[in-house]
Amino acid sequence: MTQRQASVERNTLETQIQVAVNLDGSGECKLDTGVPFLEHMLDQVARHGLIDLNIMAKGDLHIDAHHTVEDIGITLGQAFSKAIGDKKGIVRYGHAYVPLDEALSRVVIDFSGRPGFEYNVKFERASIGNFDVDLFHEFFQGFINHANVTLHIDNLAGNNAHHIAETMFKAFGRALRMAIAHDPRMQGVMPSTKGSL
Repeated sequence: MTQRQASVERNTLETQIQVAVNLDGSGECKLDTGVPFLEHMLDQVARHGLIDLNIMAKGDLHIDAHHTVEDIGITLGQAFSKAIGDKKGIVRYGHAYVPLDEALSRVVIDFSGRPGFEYNVKFERASIGNFDVDLFHEFFQGFINHANVTLHIDNLAGNNAHHIAETMFKAFGRALRMAIAHDPRMQGVMPSTKGSL
């Protein structure tokens, strides 16, 4: 089985992003984005998804982190789409519940070939450190639009913003791990988005 890997570069007036992924990795992560809290969250995705991530980003952080975070999501989605290829033999669907103390989040993903996003997460404060919590939505929206997946994220409990964010990203990593796994009984079969699968 060949490893599913891809590299994507995205350059705009606001950002320069380089992303490399290995979907059959061991959770190794190299990040240099200028956005420390996002790096902390992406590290959770790599470790819990057993996906190797290498993300380098330069953006207009002197304004704010919006363009950088959104464009990382877009470029990561493009890399996933390229790495997963025709999706033959994958499980396709993934889900995970992850707790952290008082917080609990659920993530469900479908490599459907169609972008769809439901995000039910409420934070009681506007930022974690200097990270604007609204940017989580922008990251995931960018990812799903370019990975062509359906993604549902629901925070079911919690009042600590850091814990809520961490459960969300850990569950995202674990749902990805399930969905992109090879099912030996589906070897060579492409998952249908219209039929019985």
